[in-house]
Amino acid sequence: MAKWFTWRKNESAFEGETSETSDPKLDVPVLDAPSATSPEPLEAVLEEEPVREQSIWRRGLARLRRVFATPLGQLFRRRPLSEEVFAELEEALLGADVGVQTTTDLIERLRERCRREKPDDASALRDYLKEEMLGLLQKLPSSPLVGATRPWVILMVGVNGVGKTTSIAKLAARFHREGKKVLLVAADTFRAAAIEQLEVWAGRVGVELVKHHSGASPAAVAFDGVRAAIARKVDVVIVDTAGRLHTKTPLMEELKKVHRVIDRELPGAPHEVLLVLDASTGQNALIQAFTFQKAFPLTGVILAKMDGSAKGGVVLSVVERLGVPIRCVGLGEKEEDLQDFSAENFVEALFSQSESETSLDRESRAE
Repeated sequence: MAKWFTWRKNESAFEGETSETSDPKLDVPVLDAPSATSPEPLEAVLEEEPVREQSIWRRGLARLRRVFATPLGQLFRRRPLSEEVFAELEEALLGADVGVQTTTDLIERLRERCRREKPDDASALRDYLKEEMLGLLQKLPSSPLVGATRPWVILMVGVNGVGKTTSIAKLAARFHREGKKVLLVAADTFRAAAIEQLEVWAGRVGVELVKHHSGASPAAVAFDGVRAAIARKVDVVIVDTAGRLHTKTPLMEELKKVHRVIDRELPGAPHEVLLVLDASTGQNALIQAFTFQKAFPLTGVILAKMDGSAKGGVVLSVVERLGVPIRCVGLGEKEEDLQDFSAENFVEALFSQSESETSLDRESRAE
């Protein structure tokens, strides 16, 4: 039988951290409680929200921007169009791990547009590239992470070390803050301390947890989790799964079994199958994605660790080649840093300029 754990909400989880350490045994951040402050007026919060969101995106993509967009500023600055320019642009795209096929497609579209519109110099390529990237990323429709069905079941998959458990915790904290009743299901029974990690997060966030002992059948845990969610009228169920290497056939078969059991107990579920990928692994993440997609239909991807990645160009490859929307991106350690993916925010933050870059542009125009 599954063991139930009901926890009190710990307000220090994710929000308002003042310092961070970690538990060496469980590798789970330990956050200090926030200091008490008077609430801001609602009007001020609403007014600052877009600016705050843009700041999160700019900060989270700072490393990728330095590797990708900053060199392009010099490339695009008042140079005549030539094959050399396209070659350097191709090199920059590949350096950001956009991928060979997606890079080739982008370069060809840019060449065609230049032939059609005949710009005066290479500076037009900046806007052209932004528009092409935006169009590519907006090809797939987006939808809310949680639909109207109750309970709404989210199955989380991904290899070990990609940030799956932390992403689960951030999603749980977000849904809990929105007033939803959340249940976590610890179906990763293979990895040492996986259950304990999720248990710590459940207590910290203030949500319930269903777990079995280590080594138990993941499908049995998923079965108990879905039955418990129905009985307790839960809004959102997030099922963690094992994350051994995606090349391990028995483990992939176990994941298929978990998927079948959930569907049998709650027809139509899981409603979301989210694959968590580590953005810093670049095109290797795409290889993982293809393997998981063969096992069961993915409904979306969460790209974790974007803030520490210079290979975030894989965003474009995921959408173009996998044909699956990116639902969230991890732009930092706090709960708010797991952002719903926005093509507009991604492209604007990627091409945003620092003050020094803006000054150089002004000087270039004045010459």
